[in-house]
Amino acid sequence: MSTGLAGTVALVTGATSGIGYATAVALADRGASVVAAGRRGDRLDELVARIGGTTCVAARADITVRADAEQAVSLAVDRFGRLDTVVNSAGVMLNGPSLEADVEDWEAMVDLNLKGLMYVTKASLPHLVASAAEGPRGVADIVNVSSIAGRFANRNVAIYNATKFGVTAASESWRQEFSPLGVRVSVVEPGVVDTELFGHQRESVQEHYDRLFAEVERLHPGDVADVIAYIIDAPRRVAVAEVVVRPTDQA
Repeated sequence: MSTGLAGTVALVTGATSGIGYATAVALADRGASVVAAGRRGDRLDELVARIGGTTCVAARADITVRADAEQAVSLAVDRFGRLDTVVNSAGVMLNGPSLEADVEDWEAMVDLNLKGLMYVTKASLPHLVASAAEGPRGVADIVNVSSIAGRFANRNVAIYNATKFGVTAASESWRQEFSPLGVRVSVVEPGVVDTELFGHQRESVQEHYDRLFAEVERLHPGDVADVIAYIIDAPRRVAVAEVVVRPTDQA
């Protein structure tokens, strides 16, 4: 087990399931203190119990609400005295034909995938810049979880594509802006992962994805978490700007 992140503090959003949950565990295993943010208190309690209450703190937060996002960041700094890492993993996917889509579903994707990420990042940046300047590692990290849907547009995925293209674009812009200050900004773009994400779809859309990926051995959340941990645990001189990770069977 690596302890290269000992003494650092990480905030992970979407920590109640999937990639966020696995990432919180992976960073704690490498020595980081973790603030786990999410809406489901029972899941957060389970995560805190798994990692340990001295190392992991729950932040019950709906990051689509700016005040909640800001409070999650403040909790990390107040509890542990610093913030070195932010992993923006929270996301939702509500796809389907545009003529049949509810505008509320489109708004939900924009609110969480883009605005929630924006709120957390904006509140975190001053603390990350300070930690990069003052901390022994000389670096801080933002890792944004996008999707291969942030690289390739497909029909019936318009707004999800738009949000994930936005995450990828914002990540590259922030990378250029903050790399001179020692803050690395990375984007991870997974293919199909075995998480709750696909379970949010309407039944007809779910059936489509079940057929589409019937022969694909999906990535596990821990596979993506290992990629994220590698990015963060890398030496200061190494900045991994973008990673695409797909299942072997996914074309």
